[in-house]
Amino acid sequence: MNIAKYCFFLICAVLLQKAYAQTIQPEFTTQLLDTIDIGYGLAIGDVNGDERPDILLADQKEFVWYRNGDWQRFTITENLTKRDNVCLTAADINQDGKVEVAVGAQWNPGETKDVATSGSVHYLVRSADPTQPWKPIQLHHEPTVHRMHWIATEDDYQLVVLPLHGRGNKGGEGKGVQVLAYHPPQNPDRPWRTTLLDSSMHLTHNFDIIESSAMLVAGKEGVKRINYQDHSWQIDPLPKIAQGAGEVRQGFLTQDNPFIVTVEPMHGNQLVLYQGDDYSERSVLFDDLKQGHALACADLLGLGRDQVVVGWREDNHQGKVGIKIFVPVDEEGDGWMHFWIDEDDMACEDLKVADLDEDGDLDIIAAGRATKNLKIYWNQKASLEP
Repeated sequence: MNIAKYCFFLICAVLLQKAYAQTIQPEFTTQLLDTIDIGYGLAIGDVNGDERPDILLADQKEFVWYRNGDWQRFTITENLTKRDNVCLTAADINQDGKVEVAVGAQWNPGETKDVATSGSVHYLVRSADPTQPWKPIQLHHEPTVHRMHWIATEDDYQLVVLPLHGRGNKGGEGKGVQVLAYHPPQNPDRPWRTTLLDSSMHLTHNFDIIESSAMLVAGKEGVKRINYQDHSWQIDPLPKIAQGAGEVRQGFLTQDNPFIVTVEPMHGNQLVLYQGDDYSERSVLFDDLKQGHALACADLLGLGRDQVVVGWREDNHQGKVGIKIFVPVDEEGDGWMHFWIDEDDMACEDLKVADLDEDGDLDIIAAGRATKNLKIYWNQKASLEP
């Protein structure tokens, strides 16, 4: 192809992308829900059984929930440990229409040996009136507990807990991280059995629950898939995703065309896309994050393919914190556009997507660390067909 033809096609591609961008203008209205201390983690679920999703938050010293509708704030438990809270998870594991909640606290990432001063795992027994304080039950834990999820297996619901470090680990070296699954007994006051899922990774940060009782775990060695199959946990290495990562999520361009996105390295500056056979095709979607710390994949715009929402918590090269949405221009994921969701008023520590107003499209919920704010971004999706 000669230079003139190449330039012609390049100009056409740019014009087409601009025209496409004009038809894909995400529109969100912002609601400030609360002023918070840190906002370590978020969860979404029906707390009071009214069949509407509520917001749950792990703040510095309190675990709280916000009632859908009036968004009134209620304290679940506070001052659970001497140090900060760090994570929580909520799911309806007994199918009664109301979520069960587990939490992690005693956040002390520099102490990797002493279980008395680093890490905690508690199951919270709901009060008859969920607006009143819940009863905490302390469970076994490893130091530096950092993230947790309920996961539904073919046998039961299990609570999977991910520490930041292995026990005694220094600088990402030493023993591997003990990824543990907790099996809830019928009476939660009874001892909880645990299963070791994996201990081969070091300096892990976050994980994503995906289809078929499986999860993606991000850490120093890249990303690993762990799935529950034939009544046991199995390890499925992803050798093509070997660079250190902090956040990880799976999305789909079509039903048969999945992709994985990561924030690299941990607390890093790059939003990275992996696709193709064995996720061998790596591309950087964005490289101006600073302390990238929140990630989601979902079809917020009704395009039939997932978009990527990413948030970061420190000023980037433009001097801005915020949240952006990345939109694939086609089902192959060959081109992506990005738009601001929040420009410089959300030092994002965590975010979730959920249809809070049950209008058929997904909203964004985010907690800001330095900005000390909890926000809902209400999706105003109108005619967005390209």
